[in-house]
Amino acid sequence: MPEAPKCPLSTERGVCDKNKKALQFIEDVTSNADEVQKRVLSEILSRNSHVEYLHRYGLEGRTDRETFKKLLPVITYEDLHHDIHRIANGDTSPILSGHPISEFLTSSGTSAGERKLMPTIQEELERRSLLYSLLMPVMNQFVPGLDKGKGMYFLFVKSEAKTPGGLVARPVLTSYYKSRHFKNRPYDPFNVYTSPNETILCPDSYQSMYSQLLCGLYQNKEVLRVGAVFASGFIRAIRFLEKNWTHLCNDIRAGTLDPQITDTSVREAVMKILKPNPKLADFIQGECGKDSWQGIITRLWPNTKYIDVIVTGTMSQYIPTLDYYSNGLPLVCTMYASSECYFGLNLNPLCKPSEVSYTLIPTMAYFEFLPVHRNNGVSNSISIPNSLNEIEQQDLVDLAHVKLGQEYELVVTTYAGLYRYRVGDVLRVAGFKNNAPQFNFICRKNVVLSIDSDKTDEVELQNAVKNAVNHLEPFDAPLIEYTSYADTSNIPGHYVLYWELRLGATPVPPSVFEDCCLTIEESLNSVYRQGRVSDKSIGPLEIKIVESGTFDKLMDYALSRGASINQYKTPRCVKFTPIIELLNSRVISNYFSPKCPKWAPGHKQWNNQN
Repeated sequence: MPEAPKCPLSTERGVCDKNKKALQFIEDVTSNADEVQKRVLSEILSRNSHVEYLHRYGLEGRTDRETFKKLLPVITYEDLHHDIHRIANGDTSPILSGHPISEFLTSSGTSAGERKLMPTIQEELERRSLLYSLLMPVMNQFVPGLDKGKGMYFLFVKSEAKTPGGLVARPVLTSYYKSRHFKNRPYDPFNVYTSPNETILCPDSYQSMYSQLLCGLYQNKEVLRVGAVFASGFIRAIRFLEKNWTHLCNDIRAGTLDPQITDTSVREAVMKILKPNPKLADFIQGECGKDSWQGIITRLWPNTKYIDVIVTGTMSQYIPTLDYYSNGLPLVCTMYASSECYFGLNLNPLCKPSEVSYTLIPTMAYFEFLPVHRNNGVSNSISIPNSLNEIEQQDLVDLAHVKLGQEYELVVTTYAGLYRYRVGDVLRVAGFKNNAPQFNFICRKNVVLSIDSDKTDEVELQNAVKNAVNHLEPFDAPLIEYTSYADTSNIPGHYVLYWELRLGATPVPPSVFEDCCLTIEESLNSVYRQGRVSDKSIGPLEIKIVESGTFDKLMDYALSRGASINQYKTPRCVKFTPIIELLNSRVISNYFSPKCPKWAPGHKQWNNQN
């Protein structure tokens, strides 16, 4: 790791000292990764020694790693379903955690079509804040001078609900942005944003996006870095600018705020920044009015050094679009986190997106790793044990003992009450920082489709298609085969399903296929439906009807590339460009969902469940 830069001014020494301490912390915990992990596990087990879950498996009072592994099973969310619902319905006894459950964090992964509820405790905010505090000290080693300007980040809160027992259930980032750790964060010249807190915390997505863009444009010369959580979210902001730049220019020219922005706190916060600036308005109008938007980020924000977004996993599909808009600015993935736990950070942030690796910080949780292997074939599927017996046959590996190049599913034990919990992320060991491994994120287990924060697995897609084809029964047009594709060529992206039918004598009206589209959307999980209805981050689902024999052609193509005819099965999702081109060349007709599916804020899955 490069030496931290020296502080030129005495007033900055406090921040510089903090940066040095952060870098030294990383050195210390990665140098002693296994010892830190033993201590973390002992702390978790001793703090929670009296909880019902540990007593259930005879672990009360035992904090050693060997007994922990011998007695506690490796679990999934379904194994915790009953305990989670007891807590959600108001049971305050120490079921999973010795500390009171402060709220539920809603995972973008789903269970039975609804968001998973991850229990958390108040002190987890401290751990998340710690990981955030490490990001800029690392980044400052590679990009100097970030304390001389601002970051333009598009950050948003999402809807939340209360369980019958009165606990708030909301996404992890919404929880963080609404916490005192974020709202009352101390001044740090490396972490100044163009967006006032009020614009980030505005629940109306249009007003929030508009006001954040307005503030970012107004302060364009001060912007040194831009970003959002996911690549899809940042591109959505640029497309929003494409549609609304004339209104934004009018506001900058006159020093006013569009009447559509009705949130009082947002108006007050923005008007403290905004003053009439006709020259800037003319400049923005000149750039946005050009035929091409290639390089628009560097044109409007000329001092931008990098884009801070997640482009690993399914988000890699947005890299070409980001390169187009930014003229190839570095794409930086800074950290790795989920609703279950915050995991680690990227210590080489200027690497290529394909080379991003995350160093898991050993103090965040106790980490174990379940070895996995890939199946050969078109689907590039990953084989992961599902039953406890299968897992027992291959011991889980500790953080310090993983092997270079091997792929694993991440398993965590957290301070908040998850024990040997399978996160569902598949990681590959890319290298080591001292004695701590660094991982490439490969994929989410079983996820076949994803546009934004939505995750649709194969079983859910199959059930949705099954519901939809009921519309075809009166026309004697059974579904022969199907596959799917996440089309992100336009923003918002949308799901595409390729259907091969055995068409009967009676033609199927277009309205029936549109009903099929809507039925699939109605059958998908609440995260998908929220993206369609509220966030507008997903476009209408599309069904493409392909010629008879198309899926035979697809199999022939797979066999020509070395797939085994004995093992071949139709992939339920395709990403390889030649396959998509083959399918599109045989499309007879296509249909879109005629309206948004039903979705309402809140959670109904707790009712009448024991």
